[in-house]
Amino acid sequence: MSSETTFRPGYSGRDFNPALIAAVAIAAVAVAAIAGAWFFQLVLGIQPCELCLEQRYAYYLIIPLAAVVAWSASRGASRTLLLAGFAVLALAAFANAALGAYHSGVEWGWWPGPTACSGPITDFGKPGNLLESLKTLKVVRCDEVQWRFLGLSLAGYNVLISLFMAILALWGFGAASKMRQPS
Repeated sequence: MSSETTFRPGYSGRDFNPALIAAVAIAAVAVAAIAGAWFFQLVLGIQPCELCLEQRYAYYLIIPLAAVVAWSASRGASRTLLLAGFAVLALAAFANAALGAYHSGVEWGWWPGPTACSGPITDFGKPGNLLESLKTLKVVRCDEVQWRFLGLSLAGYNVLISLFMAILALWGFGAASKMRQPS
């Protein structure tokens, strides 16, 4: 008996497509995470810092890519295409987890953050506009936590969510590598 999974597009009750399930799960987790980030910003008024905004880029890549991988998996795409899609998803999620870990370390004071959001503010524009610049200047600091739950900041939760998506992508990669194309 072969350990390969037979792939058949569609679902008839007996078909099981783990690559499709993994891609849909990644897309759903990413949509929930970015929706949560926007909720914290727009509803609760917790403004993102520069590092927070950079961590969102991975979600803006992962959501459409996971949707394309899911669609491809449901249509019987080649194993090579699915493997490439899951590899990019895993790399993006791992990179985002690393960025979130870096941000968490900045918040805990383990290392310095970027000067744009954790260092001194030195550029106020033209000297004549100094007073106006000071009135409108609002820097959201990367090294000050605005919200914690169970000891973790939003950056810490981003690490956990990104690692979970990376694990799902690796599972999808493994599933896609065992698939054999229909004859």
